[in-house]
Amino acid sequence: MIPKPISVSFQMGDGREVSIETGRMARQADGAVVVRQGNAMILATVVGAKEPRPGTNFFPLSVDYQEKFASAGRIPGSFFKREGRITDSEVLVSRLVDRALRPLFPDEYYCDVQVLISLISSDTEVMPDALACLAASAALAVSDVPVQEIISEVRIARINGEMVVNPTRTQLKDADMDFIIAATEQNIMMVEGESKECQEADIVKALEVAHDAIRVQIKAQEELRDKVGIEGKRDVDAPYENEALQKRIEDFASDRIVEIAKSALPKHERSEGLKKIREDFAESLGEEELSEEDAPLVGKYFGKLEKKLIRNMVLDTRKRLDGRELSEVRPLTIETDVLPSPHGSALFTRGETQSLTTVTLGTSEDELLVETAATSDYQNFILHYNFPPFSTGETRPMRGPGRREVGHGNLAKRSLAQMMPDAEKFPYTVRIVSDILESNGSSSMATVCAGSLAMMDAGVPYPKHVSGVAMGMISDGDKYAILTDILGDEDHLGDMDFKVTGTRNGICGIQMDIKVDGLSMEVMAEALEQARKGRLHILDAMYDTIGEYREELKPHAPRVVQLNIDREFIGAVIGPGGKIIQEIQRETGTTISIEEVNDRGEVKIFASDKEAIDKALKWVKGIVAVPEVGETYEGTVKSIVPFGAFIEFMPGKEGLLHISEVSWKRLETLEGVLAEGDTVKIKLIGTDPKSGKLRLSRKVLMEKPEGYVEPEKRERRSGDRDRGDRRGGGDRRRDNNRGGGDRRGGDRRDNRNERPRNNENEQAPQSPKQDDNNDADMKL
Repeated sequence: MIPKPISVSFQMGDGREVSIETGRMARQADGAVVVRQGNAMILATVVGAKEPRPGTNFFPLSVDYQEKFASAGRIPGSFFKREGRITDSEVLVSRLVDRALRPLFPDEYYCDVQVLISLISSDTEVMPDALACLAASAALAVSDVPVQEIISEVRIARINGEMVVNPTRTQLKDADMDFIIAATEQNIMMVEGESKECQEADIVKALEVAHDAIRVQIKAQEELRDKVGIEGKRDVDAPYENEALQKRIEDFASDRIVEIAKSALPKHERSEGLKKIREDFAESLGEEELSEEDAPLVGKYFGKLEKKLIRNMVLDTRKRLDGRELSEVRPLTIETDVLPSPHGSALFTRGETQSLTTVTLGTSEDELLVETAATSDYQNFILHYNFPPFSTGETRPMRGPGRREVGHGNLAKRSLAQMMPDAEKFPYTVRIVSDILESNGSSSMATVCAGSLAMMDAGVPYPKHVSGVAMGMISDGDKYAILTDILGDEDHLGDMDFKVTGTRNGICGIQMDIKVDGLSMEVMAEALEQARKGRLHILDAMYDTIGEYREELKPHAPRVVQLNIDREFIGAVIGPGGKIIQEIQRETGTTISIEEVNDRGEVKIFASDKEAIDKALKWVKGIVAVPEVGETYEGTVKSIVPFGAFIEFMPGKEGLLHISEVSWKRLETLEGVLAEGDTVKIKLIGTDPKSGKLRLSRKVLMEKPEGYVEPEKRERRSGDRDRGDRRGGGDRRRDNNRGGGDRRGGDRRDNRNERPRNNENEQAPQSPKQDDNNDADMKL
């Protein structure tokens, strides 16, 4: 029997309630909770191993977030109809939770910990990524896994000038700021998001609003923990230490490490110098052998010593590993149009970090489908970030993009997307690929800069350049140093690293990880201001290289023409089973997409050749054009019938050229006059009043023969009219009920048979069979 679940709840401040429940599901996990808001329910579980794996010298934390399609009443669209490896969007949520939780564990805790977060019920208006960290932290809170603090995350969006906590999906569409922020009771831990050129002061305000909301969620978790009765966490055994060995390493290596740190050496020379010190220490041991417990400590103690000495050097001398000032950006080398075949390209080099970035323009058929449990969206802006091992002088298997590549690419994409033109102005699918050729700090920011340059080179109507800079901070008590454009080594030894992207007018994206307690908002504001100056320095160099987007696309880039048509013509352009649109594409060599947007058809025609576009455009316009009575057209004879010829005078538009309208002379047959495939000039003289079918004439465009006499119009005799009246008089009620079918048929037949032929040029009356054929064959 399942015991009664334990739950707590809190208010979001606008009537929305969030509940956290434990003890009902997944009871064999070390900790498990279900967080609910509206119909959205998230199950989070945590399991921690009791002992570390032998030889482990790092913290093996794994966080996986997954959305079950059943949560939204859907079946996955894959071949196997089941969820597979987690998608890029799920990887991004997993990273948000991982980065917030990881600093909360003890430094020497090396046991495996697995956090699994699953969306088990979906709500179309609730954004589950804003609740994922709350669920994970609550699961840790009700477990005995030794996490040191309780944490939570919220989304902050600015909507119509107001900061909104965890907005609905509909509200978020109107936001000009969108940030996910994680914090403990005392400290901001992680920030990531995007904005439409917000100011540094706006970021600080968003952090303050988020922290107040997070404190409410932390209090609810503490209440749940107390209700469950968790009084303590597992003991973490202190690792084996050898103070004598540590002192020996410090005495041997300190001066040499400081000397190398102050030498401003390139990355690989510095690494080789530090490696040589370790090798020399090993040789200094001579025949003395370290015990099995002491051997792993050598690398650990050297790492700690290098970190301490380099941090102190930066704080004391205000100089950095490569000799730069704290706020100095490394030398920049920027080139555009470096590759002949891509539609746009740029090579951006900053110090020892280099990105080769290309832009490819595609059609709407190339849009990326992004599916979550609650949404299915097509995206026309794609960015892929590649980090091959040679960029750091290493070898490793190529196994496709990892979580790091997905996260770095997403930050660059969100930043560049803020300046992308809308589809009305630029109806292309744009794909950016950044290949990192060298890396020594902030390759994601190099991707932002190179991506902006490549789009301008491609002729994308990109209004402003976007650049990015990576920042770091080293602190020790009251002393701190904020570093601009950090190296890879500075990233590892710092207390905070954050990346800021934007234009000259404001911030477009930010990613921040804080590893130190007690960081004040004043220091945060100072760091953001220093980042702004670094960003502007890089922007100046980018504008010097290419100041605005090229007026023309590259000659080999696809051109596009967009045409809006009435929605009722969409089917006519596509044709049965796509027959018409496929024929147009095949005959013209173009790519055509058509979709219904706002009750109209939006047709896009893509091709590199202008003539091909013009030909396809004329074809489509012909299909959707409405023939006008009185207009003259040039058509093609499609078929010959005994009573005339069918002429296609517009794409998909045919009319009947009756034999009596071919010439002013009476013709018994069209043999020798017209043949299939002939081009003929005709005039649209009207439509059949009963069927709406198109009537054409050729003779009206010809000069009337001299002495030509118009045939007399045939009149019905009074007897026929009386006979018709007598037939119809008593049956009018029946005819009205039946739509007048009997009266119409009788009158037509009688008049046709008894009408006199007053002129030899008058056409002989047609048989009813011919009339039937006429009715049938005049259909479009």
